[in-house]
Amino acid sequence: MIRIENLSKDYKTKTGLVTGVDNVTLTINEGEIFGIVGYSGAGKSSLLRCMNLLEQPTSGDIEVDGLNLTHLRGEKLRQARLKIGMIFQHFYLISQKTVGENVAFALKAAKRPKEESAKRVDELLDMVGLADKKDVYPAQLSGGQKQRVGIARALANNPSVLLCDEATSALDPNTTLSILRLLKKINRELNITIVLITHEMNVVKEICDRMAVMQDGKVIEEGEVYDIFSDPKTDLTKEFISSVVSFDVPQPILDACTGSIIKVQFKGAVAGEGVITDTVQHFDVKGNFLHGTIEYIQEKPLGLFLMEIEGQPDNIRRAITYMEGRGAKVEVIQNGI
Repeated sequence: MIRIENLSKDYKTKTGLVTGVDNVTLTINEGEIFGIVGYSGAGKSSLLRCMNLLEQPTSGDIEVDGLNLTHLRGEKLRQARLKIGMIFQHFYLISQKTVGENVAFALKAAKRPKEESAKRVDELLDMVGLADKKDVYPAQLSGGQKQRVGIARALANNPSVLLCDEATSALDPNTTLSILRLLKKINRELNITIVLITHEMNVVKEICDRMAVMQDGKVIEEGEVYDIFSDPKTDLTKEFISSVVSFDVPQPILDACTGSIIKVQFKGAVAGEGVITDTVQHFDVKGNFLHGTIEYIQEKPLGLFLMEIEGQPDNIRRAITYMEGRGAKVEVIQNGI
């Protein structure tokens, strides 16, 4: 478990102090994948680097597995950091060393015996799917392969926590997906807590259990990924979600609609039921779909539909009430009643 309490980080600049992290309190549960989302400058990377004290917090506490890192110095802090692996956006591999030597470097820094290190390198490269790349150099690898080496290196000393700083931002979509699936596999098989910094909601949607949204150094929203996707509270979160689930319909089409335009959302098992079909049949209204999708988040369906509904005003009202009674969330976008 990671417990962050009242954490702040200030930076000295020529124009004065700038606050990168502003009084953040978070709890990240053991064995979960936790996403931290925000635009550039939101403070998310500063927060991540404070978690293993690469950045010394200005105030507040960081506790990992019951150990308060902010109270540690010297050798005790170094030993604690061995249990916190880190993956970077730009890989940071040593170009003059082979893949195997890059992974072994982390073990050498921890003063592991050579024979033990050699065996561990083989295990790690097999785990990340690079057993055949042990003797090649980073320049011979693709971006995805380089990141797999970075993951193997981060896992070298059996960490309980893995920190990922924009680990997929430099990768193409297909490679990103393969890396995310590898991280999820590592999380489930090794029960490693993963904290993932990103500005891409697709990344969060793919593998995260819970998430936090940051703006101006503060956490402005946090919770289960499914709950936040289905019911975002802040404008910024809604903006991020719209990048994944878009309801953009050309204005001329909306202008041509003579009925009411409604946005209908179904959560969980209800998303797979024929609620809209039943509504149209039972209440003598006509439905015209403008946009629709069923997203799967944490393997649970979230149905999102935009539709025009036409009919007598009383029938439309009763139809909306019926859908809400069946578990739908209905928002009237344009009232044609």
